Amino acid sequence: MRMKIISDSCCDLNTELKKQLDIELVPLTIRIGNQEFLDDESLDTKELLKVMKNNEDSPKTASPSPGSFIEKYKKNDKSFVVTLSSALSSTYNHAMMAKNMILEEAGNKFIHVFDSVSAAAGETLICIKLNELINKGLHESEIIEKTNEYIGEMKTFFVLESLDNLIKAGRMSKIQGKLASALSIKPIMGSTDDGNIRLVKKVRGINKALSKLVDVIGEEENSCKFEEKVLGITHVNCKERAEKLKEDIMNQYSFKDIIIVEAGGISSVYANDGGIVLAF
Repeated sequence: MRMKIISDSCCDLNTELKKQLDIELVPLTIRIGNQEFLDDESLDTKELLKVMKNNEDSPKTASPSPGSFIEKYKKNDKSFVVTLSSALSSTYNHAMMAKNMILEEAGNKFIHVFDSVSAAAGETLICIKLNELINKGLHESEIIEKTNEYIGEMKTFFVLESLDNLIKAGRMSKIQGKLASALSIKPIMGSTDDGNIRLVKKVRGINKALSKLVDVIGEEENSCKFEEKVLGITHVNCKERAEKLKEDIMNQYSFKDIIIVEAGGISSVYANDGGIVLAF
């Protein structure tokens, strides 16, 4: 029986990838003030962005329950699961709890859960890699080994247009936020080896920040074989910006492919309106 790929709703997909991967997504929830949103296909992300902008409260996200994962596991004899970084979300832990619970009932199932140590386009790329390995007919153990290698080598970066959610969440003071906004400071952030977030550079102006992001990619060229890698771009309500970034990257580097996906709800909360997340 075919191995099934399952991920959480921070795995951003386009129409082509949905068909290609035949992936099942387990939705997280988002709460802003007294409003709650389920991050599934019915979510209007533009409405979500509007509510975030007009509400002083910081958006809160909640992981899917173990029961939500169990529902997916029950449908398949073999499941590979990709989750948000465990440093950012309890989704990985809930997926593992669900695995342990269902294996107590049905020990003949195969379930392996990967911590992406990433988010958004990073999760997307891992699911693409899994699909590629499954289609090669590799054994489960080989798929796990090669996917873990892929995750260990992957780099994730993002550029924020808006600092609102950082300020609301208390990760940046209002004074710092107002000063940064007045100076048009756009931080380039990146992932750490354990899936946390680090500041890479502070740049004035979004266009300069995106240009500098292209340079940051080049700093990884010695440790990565770009011609063997796919680069993924998640954009939050800024397709033209993503297309321009793709063009600039293609002109400078020789990636095997570059894909663009639109942010779902969780990625929109993390990166906010105008944000860009890329991984390779």
